[in-house]
Amino acid sequence: MLHKKKKVLNLKGVQSDINVTPLVDVCLVLLIIFMVVTPMLQNGVDVALPETQAPEKMPEGQKQITVSIKSDGQVWVDQNWVPDENLESYLTEVNNATPDKTVVVKGDRRLKYKQVRKVMQILNEAGFSRVGLVTKKRESGGAA
Repeated sequence: MLHKKKKVLNLKGVQSDINVTPLVDVCLVLLIIFMVVTPMLQNGVDVALPETQAPEKMPEGQKQITVSIKSDGQVWVDQNWVPDENLESYLTEVNNATPDKTVVVKGDRRLKYKQVRKVMQILNEAGFSRVGLVTKKRESGGAA
C-alpha cells in the first residue's frame, strides 16, 4: 500500500518583518528616471539669471522659443548656437515659419544691458512682438 507523505507546515507565527528589497529597487529606478529627465526639462542653455524680487510668471508651452545669451556674448536659440552675423536671418526664418511663437530671453547677469538690448532689437526686427525676459526669484537674506 502506498503511503502518502503529509506535508507538515511549520508555522511559528506571523512574520512581521517587512521585505524592503522591492521598495529599494523601485526607489532607485525612480531616482534614475528623475536624474535623466530633469536636465531635459530646462529650455535653452544654462545661464546665470539675474535676480528680481517678484518675477511675473509666464506660461511655458510648445509655442515658445528660448533665446539664451551667455556671459561671453554667445547667442543660443533653444539648444542651437547661432553666430551674431546669422542671428537676424535665422530668427526671421523662424518667425516666418511660425509667426505665433513667443520668445523668452535668458540673459546672463554678468552681461551689460546693451548686449541684451541688442538681441531684443534683433528679435523685434525679425518680427517677434511677444518677447519676455527670464529672471529668478531673489532669495530673502533674512536680515532684519
